[in-house]
Amino acid sequence: MKWRHLVLHWSLLSEHVALLVIFLGLWALGLALLPEYAIPSTVIMRIILLFVGAQISGILVSFIHVPDMLGMLFFGVLYTNVGLANFEGYERFEVFLREMALINIMLLAGLGLDGSAFRRLWLMILRLTLVPTIVEVAIIAVMAYFTLSMPWLWGIALGLVITAVSPNVVVTVMLKLKEDRLGLNSGIHTLIYAMTTCNDVVAIFMFGVVISIIFSTSSLTQKVLQGPIGIGIGLVFGYLYGMMLHYLPSRNAVYVNGLRFVLTVLGGTIAVMGSRVIGFTSAGALGCVMMAFIAGIGWKRQELKMTPQQLQAYQVASVPKRLDLLWKFLKPVSFALIGKEINFNVLEGRVLGYGALLVLLGSLFRLAFAYLSTYGGNLSRKERAYITISGFPKATVQAALGPVALDLARSASVASDELTLASNVLIISVLAIIFTAPLGAILMLRLAPFWLKRGDLAETPVTPQTPNQPNNVDELTTVNTPKSA
Repeated sequence: MKWRHLVLHWSLLSEHVALLVIFLGLWALGLALLPEYAIPSTVIMRIILLFVGAQISGILVSFIHVPDMLGMLFFGVLYTNVGLANFEGYERFEVFLREMALINIMLLAGLGLDGSAFRRLWLMILRLTLVPTIVEVAIIAVMAYFTLSMPWLWGIALGLVITAVSPNVVVTVMLKLKEDRLGLNSGIHTLIYAMTTCNDVVAIFMFGVVISIIFSTSSLTQKVLQGPIGIGIGLVFGYLYGMMLHYLPSRNAVYVNGLRFVLTVLGGTIAVMGSRVIGFTSAGALGCVMMAFIAGIGWKRQELKMTPQQLQAYQVASVPKRLDLLWKFLKPVSFALIGKEINFNVLEGRVLGYGALLVLLGSLFRLAFAYLSTYGGNLSRKERAYITISGFPKATVQAALGPVALDLARSASVASDELTLASNVLIISVLAIIFTAPLGAILMLRLAPFWLKRGDLAETPVTPQTPNQPNNVDELTTVNTPKSA
């Protein structure tokens, strides 16, 4: 049975195997050219082996119908609790890798924003993005204040980490539903993609604002102004850099996609790391998303001028495709590094218990208010319920955002109380991944045949009634496309 599974899904599993072969080849070169760095006892090799082991664990758990990201996370937990995760001297390298994973997610989110879909469905997307997010963040902040004695700003930061929906899980499930032709005629795919992307953009940006205020050492007035100034810097940088990508390089250049990919990643890196240098952390996330969104608008317009043959060749190696490939490398990095921070020797039962309660209550309130937010369109009750549960799984963004506060606390040499608060944010982020990622994926896959209608491959968009406009889990665990929309 396992061999049959392997043969059926070899095209998907072969990607993971190819990554392992690449590692073995590079390791062989390292042993030949730099043997003093390539032996397993060195710190740099222990870091690399953490990521390789996470990749292997992801492959193995996929055979028992568990999302591969959980295997990667648990390998990181195991690695640190057997004493192999002491990477002293390479802390800045860890932070860099985490930031690159977050940049990858934000770039995909920006490129995934569909302006035309947002214009058609703006009211429902706005409701599905803001109402459940505000409610979930509020519930988690209040519960964290009374159960874990978290200050309000820390509770809000925790809520913003937890509320983000996993694009990795959602897109993977939607690809499976498209194969089965489920939900195509109701425009549910477009709505879920847009809701997921907008939710992540809001959560990541607001988290950056709150964290920059928490760690700011300036006066109260400057703290209040940090948010608006960060928004302004992010919007201006993102717009200007995105406009540059419309024309540089030319769409007729031979290596247009490769150069666009390099410039896009470079721009995202400058936005995130530069914002930290100038003291406006919130500008980084917004600038990164804005840049990708503006660039994507121009690239889509250019696609309309291409012949079918040119368009096919262009899309095969487009910037989103290359970002997907980059995610293949960054995914085990992101989940292994967050798992590495979970040390059983310092875990408190109180934090685990109340953390699980926070995740559960926040998710339940989110589901209830998300369902209420779906009213006003031409969807059935079952279709509205399906859109509601698509906001349940958490994983990708939590793995990227969870350690950010802890990294900032360590670099700022803050008091032990703030280090504890940052550590609690990370621990509860891990709990959210463990509880919601597999359950959310299973619910979306199992309920789709009962709640969604089969339809043609051409999708008809949802038409919300507004005043201006009247009336199978194994594949999930092996398909790992991190697009946000």
